[in-house]
Amino acid sequence: MKKVHWPGGAMLAPVPPALVSCGSLDRPNALTVAWTGILNTVPPKTYISVRPQRYSYKLIEESGEFVINLPTADMVKAVDYCGCRSGAKEDKLAKCALTVSPCEKVSAPQIDQSPVSVECKVCQVIPLGSHTMFMADIVGVNVSQDLLDDKGKLHLDKAGLCTYAHGEYYALGRCIGDFGFSVRSKKAQKRRNIQKAEESKKWKK
Repeated sequence: MKKVHWPGGAMLAPVPPALVSCGSLDRPNALTVAWTGILNTVPPKTYISVRPQRYSYKLIEESGEFVINLPTADMVKAVDYCGCRSGAKEDKLAKCALTVSPCEKVSAPQIDQSPVSVECKVCQVIPLGSHTMFMADIVGVNVSQDLLDDKGKLHLDKAGLCTYAHGEYYALGRCIGDFGFSVRSKKAQKRRNIQKAEESKKWKK
């Protein structure tokens, strides 16, 4: 595969177009952040990178808390809107018909329409240039009951999440493998496939 060399740039995709909620339950706000991800497993840490000019920047800086809400494909218009408009000028949540409810560990609210809301407490603030990174401890995760089976297992593949790549939004497609499938024996992989098929049948019921 022949490649063309470009200067260094923000070319890493796909990423989650996360709806980050901040502020308080009585005065909530949300902004869309593509620069986010997992930093560590134990303890669980994440980050978001936000331009200091954004209205939400001060809210997060002052409270030290925010919530990363994973959006579904059905929420993509709201995701885009919250990334284009400022909470200083309008109530973006109301405009997008999004509602909020309290979290367990942080004062920032979670977005009800999101199937997964990750509660975060800032542990370090790092100015980087165009953006400032808010490194945070993940102190709680709220998951829609609709995505749990009778054993409490999470089926995130049923959430219909969306993703973002080079300025465009996409609905996540079919599963093409799971962690460790490339090193499993054929026998173990066959058992895994049967297990997945049985789980899928139970889910449909």
